Amino acid sequence: MNQIPNPDAIFPNEYGTSCFLKNVIKAPNISVGDYTYYDDPVDPTAFEENNVRFNWPEFGDRLIIGKFCSIASGVQFIMGSANHRLSSISTYPFHVFGGAWAEHTPPHLSQLPFKGDIVVGNDVWIGRESTILPGVKIGDGAIVAACSVVAKDVEPYTVVGGNPARPIKKRFDGELIALLLRLRWWDFDPEKLTEFLPTLCEEDLEQVREHLRQMVENRR
Repeated sequence: MNQIPNPDAIFPNEYGTSCFLKNVIKAPNISVGDYTYYDDPVDPTAFEENNVRFNWPEFGDRLIIGKFCSIASGVQFIMGSANHRLSSISTYPFHVFGGAWAEHTPPHLSQLPFKGDIVVGNDVWIGRESTILPGVKIGDGAIVAACSVVAKDVEPYTVVGGNPARPIKKRFDGELIALLLRLRWWDFDPEKLTEFLPTLCEEDLEQVREHLRQMVENRR
């Protein structure tokens, strides 16, 4: 029997364009779950340097990405320190240019609006060249269409797209979404997940629904 893919590998297959992100992240304020990958034909291991913009951990916000997410080439996560001061009559960052300007202004980071962490759930697909803005929460199972700018929270199992990104549709009906959120298949141990893969890839959703109902019922 073939081995289960190793979540601790950097390159999980022979193509070399996708890497499991948790194994290349160094910043203390970025966390990524097992099997989440970034795909880039040039250098997917440079995700932290090229795709997480304006990340100053001392500012206090975090980037949290769950398990089994698919992140396409060119996706940008914009951290909170990319902002400018909005509470005064000028937004210009005088302090960062030093000298007399720094002496006459408060520290730059202290005046920036704080929007909180960027949180991406599990099994989220973020399309090519999309941008995720500070403080956004993206729910489990959501899909972000290519070239979108996500400025507001995205509900679980919702497809969004555009600039700014708006809901396009729910992927499934309310019952199926609730079953998936209760089941949390992304937390299965590797062996159980491997056995469950046929259900995850089954296109007959009524058959899937019945299977999930039984699994949830058996947990009680």
